[in-house]
Amino acid sequence: MIPSVLPTYSRAPLHFVKGEGSWLIEADGRRFLDMGAGIAVNALGHAHPQLVQALTDQAHRLWHVSNLYEIPQQQALADKLVATSFADTVFFTNSGTESCELAVKMVRKYWHDKGQPEKTMILAFEGSFHGRSSAGIAAAGAEKMTKGFGPILPGFTHVGWGDHDALHAALDDTVGAILIEPVQGEGGIRPLPDQCLKGLRALCDEKGILLVLDEVQCGVARTGRLFAHEWAGVAPDIMMVAKGIGGGFPLGAVLATEEAASGMTAGTHGSTYGGNPLACAVGCAVMDIVSDPAFLDTVNARAGFLRQKLEGLVSSHPDLFEEVRGAGLMIGLKCKVAPADVVKAGYECGVITVPAADHVVRLLPPLNISEDEISEAVNRLDFAADVVREAMG
Repeated sequence: MIPSVLPTYSRAPLHFVKGEGSWLIEADGRRFLDMGAGIAVNALGHAHPQLVQALTDQAHRLWHVSNLYEIPQQQALADKLVATSFADTVFFTNSGTESCELAVKMVRKYWHDKGQPEKTMILAFEGSFHGRSSAGIAAAGAEKMTKGFGPILPGFTHVGWGDHDALHAALDDTVGAILIEPVQGEGGIRPLPDQCLKGLRALCDEKGILLVLDEVQCGVARTGRLFAHEWAGVAPDIMMVAKGIGGGFPLGAVLATEEAASGMTAGTHGSTYGGNPLACAVGCAVMDIVSDPAFLDTVNARAGFLRQKLEGLVSSHPDLFEEVRGAGLMIGLKCKVAPADVVKAGYECGVITVPAADHVVRLLPPLNISEDEISEAVNRLDFAADVVREAMG
């Protein structure tokens, strides 16, 4: 008999009932160091006092009115995002998947209004992940996401990660945009080199097409800059964000230049809950913290410390681990064994990690994790490695 919760997830037998900073507490009292942060969502850990206060204060005032009316908290968050990014305008969503849907619509509407409706094709990359909506799975193109859900939404061309020849060959007159993650998350923590992102920006300028960045997982200070593309010194035309922007409260957004958003006039898009007072009150609190240069400096310091510790872990277990890769506090541990085995062993040792493609275990801790907590997490991963080895016989 089918369970009451649709069984689309293979869930670990863990029942967390409380969170405190970088820690999760199981129903039986066990404490776990959370190096997954809800898949890069809990950017400031669990129950951060400023976020709790912002949500509680707003909850006592007003929860929802719909986008038929002005929402002061939404305006405040939009102003913060515009002031700290390339963008001129913002539309708020509830998730990264919804942000992908709007980004695709924005590209298509842009070219329609420019009198070039044939430019419907969006060029995307192998290993990408853009959500599980119809547009999201079509943009990623992987069989594991599209199989059984045909007909797949047309309008996407896929090229190999790092395949420059295929990229140039695919750029015909029907391409209206390039869509890419500056750091692939689900694809195995694969950072796009700065020179490649610079090259994509130059290529889009040369061809007169739009550059769309998916920073749902790698944005909001995750890499040590407010947005990952800032490391390359370039800016997109359209950007998707979510996850960390709400610090655990469902919130996403699409940021865009005035030019790229020019086709999105009244009636072209909408959302019942997007940009609601609760979400935006929390989002404002998150932005006040993560956009502070001193906070970003600390993220970079913690990232360096974590990477150093993990390099030591790889050296201690060369039969299990191959390399450490990633950017900021978006780290991939490349495994020589099944990543799921490492994640499961971590559960036994009280540390939470997240599997990804390309034999990678993801470490996406809260951005305000302490050095002591990082040391403890890596110690627990060291114990987990011994558990994996023992299970191998």
